[in-house]
Amino acid sequence: MEFIQLGNNGPTVPTLGIGAWSWGDTLFWNYGKDYGVTQVQEAFHAAVEAGITFFDTAEVYGLGKSEQLLGQFIRETETPIQVATKYGPLPWRFTTESVAEALTASLDRLQLTQVTLYQVHWPFTFLMSQETLMNALADEVEKGRIQTIGISNYSATQMREAHAILSKRGIPLAVNQVRYSLLSREVETQGIIKTARELGITILAYSPLQQGLLTGKYTPDGPQPSGPRQWDSRFKPEGLRKIAPVLDLLRQFGQNYGKTPAQVALNWLIAQGGIIPIPGAKNAEQARQNAGAVGWQLTGDEVAQLEQVTRPWL
Repeated sequence: MEFIQLGNNGPTVPTLGIGAWSWGDTLFWNYGKDYGVTQVQEAFHAAVEAGITFFDTAEVYGLGKSEQLLGQFIRETETPIQVATKYGPLPWRFTTESVAEALTASLDRLQLTQVTLYQVHWPFTFLMSQETLMNALADEVEKGRIQTIGISNYSATQMREAHAILSKRGIPLAVNQVRYSLLSREVETQGIIKTARELGITILAYSPLQQGLLTGKYTPDGPQPSGPRQWDSRFKPEGLRKIAPVLDLLRQFGQNYGKTPAQVALNWLIAQGGIIPIPGAKNAEQARQNAGAVGWQLTGDEVAQLEQVTRPWL
């Protein structure tokens, strides 16, 4: 497994993680119907066996169920696991104590005394300023309950602001977690990737397979996804025909390496440098498939061709 540092001076983690949004989520991912605790437990252990020991969750995933499951699984292995979770800046959370209370609740569900990375889920302020929020997180770093601080869904400007506030405390901003894939490249044109590189901030790429579009599983004449995705225009025949050239190129390159389209798509993200994709895994096979994205690399020409064919998604 290859490794990457979180931020300038943060811990070293695998260059590929697992996103645990689907663990316990009944609203979007049909947890409890299409799959359940046994399948996600097997996904966790398959990922760890493949060298993926970095897991991203959040207090809102499954209303705490994702953190609870991850905490349970961590106790089943002797392998050191690195956990990233998230704080939701909700309207009624307007004091530094609310940050401490939310972190305490997450740590209790995870059965941990410290998380590797604690991220602000959205850049909302409501009644708590970014300065108050970042300083509350800095306090938790000093207490030892957070190893590194991250943000999520922050713009380039918001990222600079958070970075500047933490710098006054001598604490680096390690991560910005954003939607990023071959079919979602807006973070490049919005200056988020450029700013992250300038400030030494690592990007965690969520939905790196665009919720399954880049797996090649869905075709205009094939099966349709369940849940809310069935109403998403991107999964309709017209939307799937639009991405056909991208999938064709992913399949072509995949044949060169004995890899799937999904593995090629993840490898492209890793090739950008400073990017950690965190695809989901609802079962052991998906976890093993994710792991197949590392240990090899696309050529510079192949990376460039994929960049060219996906320019409509900039």
